[in-house]
Amino acid sequence: MPIERRAITACASGTRLAATMLAVLLAAKGGPASAQAAPAGVAPIAQLRLQREAGHYVARADNRLQGPIEVELRYRQADNVAAAPRLPARTVVPAGGSVVVARFYPADARQGEELALSLDALPGDPRARAREAVYRLPFARPQVRVDQAFGGSHSHTDAQNHYAVDFALPEATPVLAARRGTVMQVEQDARAGGGQAANLVRILHEDGSMAVYAHLQHASAQVRPGQVVDAGQPLALSGNTGQSSAPHLHFAVQINRGMRLVSIPFRMQGPSGELRFPRSD
Repeated sequence: MPIERRAITACASGTRLAATMLAVLLAAKGGPASAQAAPAGVAPIAQLRLQREAGHYVARADNRLQGPIEVELRYRQADNVAAAPRLPARTVVPAGGSVVVARFYPADARQGEELALSLDALPGDPRARAREAVYRLPFARPQVRVDQAFGGSHSHTDAQNHYAVDFALPEATPVLAARRGTVMQVEQDARAGGGQAANLVRILHEDGSMAVYAHLQHASAQVRPGQVVDAGQPLALSGNTGQSSAPHLHFAVQINRGMRLVSIPFRMQGPSGELRFPRSD
């Protein structure tokens, strides 16, 4: 279940980076430009704002999640502009916060300028270091059936999902927090499978790692962003949304490794002791 970068764009044009700006996705003529983007049915995790301040422009990134994100600002087009710091530029934006990523000045005040920017955003802080923890089973059922585990050839072939586990569950099974943490992200608008993004809950742990519970039932979330949850607390109901061929719970522990979201191995306690996930690596 890939979780793609969210690309965001904004543009400005005119003499001395002035007057008229155009945000590619959210038009605002004669004022600040802002833009946000996300796959259909998924709320954006960040917003890019381009604002004028004392003869130059400031690019700000706003974090829409209740946990840190990393952003990378790049040029899509640039003519007669100088950036401080130079692009591409990366920074971490705290939960619900806003950070200046770069400032833009005219290289030659006698000439006109063209500027178009693109912002990528990913959940997590690249400075986080995951510590070993034993996770509880994210549902309360006496039997555990694993459809796909570490390195599964069907869909666990990329870095984000390599160490994910797919638990076969009937739809509407209560999904429980496997570890204490803070609700960072809730997506629950998808109604069916296919090309839509999967409904999910993302939990931020105290060491900066993140647990993803995905393919959840439409509008079934029982938690809200920013809420602290204990292990065993209900999060939502299992479902079959997104790119899913049968009802199941996709569970993964992820960290951000510098604009690269990766899954990591984890230990989990089951009804009869620690689970041993088959792995192909």
